[in-house]
Order: sequence, then C-alpha cells, then structure tokens
Amino acid sequence: MKAIWNNQVIAESDQTVIIEGNHYFPRETVKKEYLKESDTHSTCPWKGKAAYYSLLVDGELNKDAAWYYPDPKPAASVIKDQIAFWKGVKVTE
Repeated sequence: MKAIWNNQVIAESDQTVIIEGNHYFPRETVKKEYLKESDTHSTCPWKGKAAYYSLLVDGELNKDAAWYYPDPKPAASVIKDQIAFWKGVKVTE
C-alpha cells in the first residue's frame, strides 16, 4: 500500500493494519521529512487519544492529514506505532 499526497509517496508498506476502513502504516515506513507536528488531538472511545501530523510537501501544507495513537487503549494495541492518513491523501495499492 502507498499513501500519496501532492504527487509524493508519503508512506509505503505491505504491512498495513486496516481498522474502520483506514490503513495504518508502520511508523518506520512513513517518510518523516514530510511530517510536521500538530497540536491537534481527538479522542476515540475505544482507541484512545489521537495525535496528528500535518504534511508539508513541496511547500504545500495539508493540516492534520495524518493521525496516530501514541498510547492506544488495549482493544486497539495493534495500531501502536502506526500512522493513518486522510484529507486528500490517496491510499492505494
């Protein structure tokens, strides 16, 4: 699977985890140079507190386009150290 935004491959892995229709990529398969820390957080009742990254590619910013669970609840432990994408990021084979 690949995560693509602004004509750049942001992540690529054959080891994604699918939860609620979202592919979670292992952190080590995501290109860190495109990730920018965000102050945004949200809470999922069964996964826990999510944190976000914005994507910065070729001078264009996609705010809060990636999310992860730094300390997921036990039911979602499979997505520890995994990052998922939305907001126009195309996830494809």
